[in-house]
Amino acid sequence: MSPWLTVVGIGEDGFKGLGRNARHALLRATRIIGAQRQLDLLPVCIRGERQLWPSPFSLEPVLATRGEPVCVLASGDPMLYGVGASLARQIAAEELLILPAPSSVSLAAARLGWPLQDVVTLSVVARPFAAINAHLASGVRLLVLSNDGGSPALIAALLTETGFGPSRLTVFEHLGGAHERRLDGLAADWQHLSTADLNLVAIDCLASSDTPRLSRLAGLPDSAFRHDGQLTKRDVRAMTLARLAPMPGELLWDVGAGSGSIGIEWMRTHPSCRALAIEADEGRQGLIEHNRDALGVPGLHLVRGTAPDALHGLPTPDAIFIGGGVTRDGVLDACWQQLRPGGRLVANAVTLQSEMTLMNWRAQHGGELTRIHVAQAQPLGEFDTWRQALPITLLDVVKPV
Repeated sequence: MSPWLTVVGIGEDGFKGLGRNARHALLRATRIIGAQRQLDLLPVCIRGERQLWPSPFSLEPVLATRGEPVCVLASGDPMLYGVGASLARQIAAEELLILPAPSSVSLAAARLGWPLQDVVTLSVVARPFAAINAHLASGVRLLVLSNDGGSPALIAALLTETGFGPSRLTVFEHLGGAHERRLDGLAADWQHLSTADLNLVAIDCLASSDTPRLSRLAGLPDSAFRHDGQLTKRDVRAMTLARLAPMPGELLWDVGAGSGSIGIEWMRTHPSCRALAIEADEGRQGLIEHNRDALGVPGLHLVRGTAPDALHGLPTPDAIFIGGGVTRDGVLDACWQQLRPGGRLVANAVTLQSEMTLMNWRAQHGGELTRIHVAQAQPLGEFDTWRQALPITLLDVVKPV
């Protein structure tokens, strides 16, 4: 089947900046769908019917024209946070032709002299700004696609609040067009409260001298989380996550999530990792919401309720951590039943009763039990001594395929 749908990437330089194939596709199309700004870039010689995207946005106008020669207009590269990626999920590759133009990201990297392979690209177009937090570290360079003209000022404020006020910002407006403009400054001193709606923010990250270092590896300091004491402590958390073994794209259930530390660190290991935090306590739910944003994983989904009832209807997990509630009737059974074959279940116990529950479970289903003892040096008069935390019993079991 030859393609009936062509997605044309168009830049600020409009029709004159398009290649021959893109121009021919537009000339042949009976219908052209895009935003008003993009449609206005087309000359009068383009005869196809011009159609705006619906509000709220939907792909239905395109899907309804299947078989008709249709063009969709997209900004720059349609496969970079663009409509091309959305269409490719629903239309077979042989029915779809995508003709990209240089993206705003490519143009910004060219203006700055930044090698694209060394840059982190993000989008805050209809996405939470808090996702930027996960990528902040001195020396990191970010290119952020803005939601609107107020985005640069909001990004500058976020950087300043998180200890990255010395970071250098560059805002590019209307990249590649006649009205291209560049604004430079430090996040802490950013003066431009509003810019053109079509803009991109480049960030050369630099932390203040007193900003904590937050590694992407498991085992963030306990002080990185707001908590009420219901927190898997740093060393135990690192050991727990090593056994959960997050892989790109996998889904974790954090059952009895407390302050959300396990699910948050799971998601920080890779941008495609997903997690559900199941928590019944309202106060702790608020802590989870704060911590997930502060540590850059606003996509962590909070499930408000008590296991096992709150587990019904949730998507099948690749791994499950039970940090609280192992002695509650039905929790272990429900988790084991819904875990995918080959998935990992890790549960921690502090009390004798919860430890006995894990020992009995291991007798039925196998797995490994590990006793964790952690001691820290603390003052004793003029000297120091070891103060040992409560021992933790950890069960690690893989569900048979």
